[in-house]
Order: sequence, then C-alpha cells, then structure tokens
Amino acid sequence: MVCHYIEDRSISIRRACRIFNISVTCYYHKSVVTDENQQIADLLIKLTDENKNWGFGLCFLALRNVLGLPYNHKRVYRIYCELELNLRIKPKRRIKRAKPIPLAVPDRINQSWSMDFMHDSLTDGRGFRLFNIIDDYNREALTVEVDFSLPAGRVIRSLNQLIEYRGKPVQIRCDNGPEYISNALKDWAEQQGIILSYIEPGNPQQNAYVERFNRTMRYD
Repeated sequence: MVCHYIEDRSISIRRACRIFNISVTCYYHKSVVTDENQQIADLLIKLTDENKNWGFGLCFLALRNVLGLPYNHKRVYRIYCELELNLRIKPKRRIKRAKPIPLAVPDRINQSWSMDFMHDSLTDGRGFRLFNIIDDYNREALTVEVDFSLPAGRVIRSLNQLIEYRGKPVQIRCDNGPEYISNALKDWAEQQGIILSYIEPGNPQQNAYVERFNRTMRYD
C-alpha cells in the first residue's frame, strides 16, 4: 500500500512512512522480502516448467544445493502452494479391482487338485526343484517329484502317471509359472477335459492349500 501511495502521490518514502505510521526500516525490509518472494516464485515456476515430474522436495533442493539460495523451507513451501504448483500433478486414479473368488472347499476327492514348485539347493550350491501335487479335498500329497530341471513335459508326465491310478480331477489350480502357462500343458488339459484354474499374479494365497503343504514340507 505504501509503495502504491508513493507512486500515486510522488512523495518521498520517509513522508509516506510517517503518514502510514511505519518505520522506514520496516518499509525497506518489506520491500526486500517482496523482491525475494518474487525471485523464489520465478525460480519455482521455471524449475517446474523444465522438470514436469518434480515435486516440492526436488525444487527446494535445487534452490538450496544447486543455486545456493538460503531460503527457509516453510517460506518456499508457502510460495509453492500459493502458486498452486502442488495441484499440478493429478493423483493416481485408484483402480477398482474385483474381489478374488474365495478358495472353494471341495466336497469329494478329485474335484480339485493344486500343484506348485518348490526350490532349494544342495551343499555344493546346485539348485534343484520339487514338483508337488495335492488333492484339495483331504490335502493328500499325490506326488512329489524332485529333479534339477522340471519342464512342462515332466509336469505332463507326472500328471499322466497320477491319473492312471487316481483318476482325473475336475480342475487343477496353479500359478502363472512358465511350465503352467505353456501351450503344451494347455493342450494336454484340453485333451483331458481338465480345467486349469490360474490364480491371479502375485496372490499366492489363492493357492493356499498347496502353499500350506509347501510350508509344512519345508519346515516340518
């Protein structure tokens, strides 16, 4: 207000300060603060224009550590918010995901099997795999096959041997491992009339029956 009054009336700073009852020192201090705030605002706008993905933290670090400007964190943030730079990045839209189907409880044998791999290593460092199949109805371990390599062909061979004396399951639950999503296994399941029920990626709890068997086998 004092600045505008001085410009409009063309009077001295000292006289204007007396009219508004403020000290000359206070006037000059406010002028310096205003100039600094404008400098901060200009720099923030420039930084955010040049770096679209920068938030306040990176802008403040650039002012302090790169440009060497010793401005207070709260002061810079206040100007950052006044410029509404904190609103320029839209929040990520939350995707509404359908709830996974609860793990069904079979009411008879061969209604649902679950299969999964386990990994371990020998004392010499060589890794090996275990291929486990259980019946979800009574948690019976139907087969545990161990080898250094268990590709899709070995999975199919194990299933065929199991079906010979056990009979076919209605469905087999498994994860999205390369052996399970291979065309060879999918073609085999189609020929056998067996449903391959894949769990959602990153949700091992949907294959809880065999996961629990794996844990028991590993630690007990």
